[in-house]
Amino acid sequence: MSFSERLKQAMEEKNMSQADLCSLTGIGKSSISQYISGKNEPKTKAIEKIAEALQVSTAYMNGLIETNEAGEEKSVPVEKAASLMGKSQQFIRVGLQRGLLPFGSAVKLSSRWTYYINPQRFYDYVGK
Repeated sequence: MSFSERLKQAMEEKNMSQADLCSLTGIGKSSISQYISGKNEPKTKAIEKIAEALQVSTAYMNGLIETNEAGEEKSVPVEKAASLMGKSQQFIRVGLQRGLLPFGSAVKLSSRWTYYINPQRFYDYVGK
């Protein structure tokens, strides 16, 4: 799925218009229109603003993870993983960043890290 398709889908799920997205992100209407049509792809800062406004992750907007039929990301949140393992969130984040944990990955986008934890591999790993 392309960025424009993910953007359209997320906007539809949130019942958000282009004008709404413009006002929430500060990105011009012509830019939003070009992102939706697929003529242009936004830079990292714009993706971060759009993801925040649509309440989805930058990983989803960048196509690094998919969604299920309910529109929920197929990833275990870092907070939940830490709680189930009895570890700190920092332990999970650093382990994913360094490639030490076998159930997920971390990608640095601009100055932020995005984390993906595969549910099946995670629950197999912790025995739940």
